[in-house]
Amino acid sequence: MAKKKALGKGLSAILESPDTDITSSDISGNYVVGAVAELAADSIETNPFQPREGFEDEALEELANSISEQGIIQPLTVRKLGYDKYQLISGERRLKAAKMAGLNKVPSYIRVANDQQMLEMALVENIQREDLNAMEIAMSYQRLMEECKLTQEKLSERVGKNRTTVTNFLRLLKLPVAIQAALRDEKISMGHARALINVKTPEDQEALLDEIVENDLSVRAVEQLVREANQGKKIGKAAGKKRTDQPLPEKYREAVNQISRHLESKVQVKRNNKGKGNVVIAFKSDDELEKILNILEEQSQNQ
Repeated sequence: MAKKKALGKGLSAILESPDTDITSSDISGNYVVGAVAELAADSIETNPFQPREGFEDEALEELANSISEQGIIQPLTVRKLGYDKYQLISGERRLKAAKMAGLNKVPSYIRVANDQQMLEMALVENIQREDLNAMEIAMSYQRLMEECKLTQEKLSERVGKNRTTVTNFLRLLKLPVAIQAALRDEKISMGHARALINVKTPEDQEALLDEIVENDLSVRAVEQLVREANQGKKIGKAAGKKRTDQPLPEKYREAVNQISRHLESKVQVKRNNKGKGNVVIAFKSDDELEKILNILEEQSQNQ
């Protein structure tokens, strides 16, 4: 799924002055407050007046590994100081981890001085757009609360949603990064994510995520697995496959047997009730693997 370039496209206002010097290379979209830019990590300086938190090396390394695999889910927030010069407002931990992961550019929300009212207007208007995914909405809600000093009650009034709806979106930000990325990329739905919130541990949450993606589980099926998991029943691939693997139709069994004889190795085909699955060819050594690959290569060349 192609990542959207910017959240902000709704307002026509553009802030240009020698002090901010916003140019076409600085932010994407229509140059409105609330847009997301891919900024050079080295162009962002930390804020000397903002109290810094200590960062544990191990936790920072874990975040760097996560960023290497999933990218940065929540953009940094920066203030533009001048041409190609920015100051960090929030996200110092993400910036450090991104540099550790070797990222040269980082997604960032750009703000300029005295733009809080414009920021609030842009975010509220953007939230009303139909093409925002659940993670973009959740992050917009969080930004409104943090940067515009709104309570959940005030936020619900601003965006015209009831407080329960706002709370449900904000809870998504507490899910593991892998699940947030799956929701962002539309591999799972908001219903799946809301069900996963009720799973007790991040490990079980991610195990269930694998089941959802691999076996195309419905929201109702996930809700049932969550109830069983919270009652102490086994969760994860073993449990999921019991539910979803289906007997192989007769018309495929003989073909599998022929392939097994041809490769002189055990071949297994696993298939769910929607026709998705995988083929597993067993081997006991590198020599056997090389033999199987050679047979398959010869077969492809003869076709």
